[in-house]
Amino acid sequence: MSEPEIDAIVFDVLGTLVDEPAGIRAGIRELDPSLDDTRVEQLLALWQEHIEREQRRILDGARPYRPSDVLDLEAARLVADAVGVDDPTAMATLALSGRRLPPWPDTVAGLARLAERFPTIGLSNASRTALLGLNAHAGLRWHQALSAEDARTYKPDPAVYQLAVTVSGRPPERLLMVAAHAWDLRGAQSAGLRTAYVARPVGDPPTSSDGFDLHAADLAGLADQIAHGRPPGGQLTSLRTRS
Repeated sequence: MSEPEIDAIVFDVLGTLVDEPAGIRAGIRELDPSLDDTRVEQLLALWQEHIEREQRRILDGARPYRPSDVLDLEAARLVADAVGVDDPTAMATLALSGRRLPPWPDTVAGLARLAERFPTIGLSNASRTALLGLNAHAGLRWHQALSAEDARTYKPDPAVYQLAVTVSGRPPERLLMVAAHAWDLRGAQSAGLRTAYVARPVGDPPTSSDGFDLHAADLAGLADQIAHGRPPGGQLTSLRTRS
């Protein structure tokens, strides 16, 4: 049986295309320039733990859906409280640091290269408004950008991946999900999408039990693998692209 063609590529955004921790670190330092690196990392962890916990509570049905803007503001308040800042304007500015995220060095060129051959879809847990801001700040160019807000849940809920399937108008097995987070790719697999892991310093690496279709060190490497129809060494499942 011939392998399925790829008709579109779906990209995770936070962590995969932009350096989310770097943007939040910058916001924390702006909030209190006197903080040393150790304290900044502690506050970054506080922020990240809140977001992860609250998204999980929403997924588990323990909390009604709230968009990422709300969770970011909650996290910003926690960080501000921890350093003794009670200025609402400063808290709001810190919350917006989640939209001022730098792209990884290979992101803009790699995304543009892949977009020359395929429809490209961004699929993010960021809200519609946040996604607009971070796309503009990082210089990300899409054929379509989708927010989990449209499904009123968060990845890895299958409803979020279904957004990309619906918009593309193609069967899920003809979509390739690209992410730096193994948990995200597992969610995409469960929804029937093909998967490509791209390594990032802030990602969630695959385990020995994961069976993703492609692995790449960066977007350039991923584009090379797809262009040649197989990964280097032929050790992973190859993908035949559309002509």
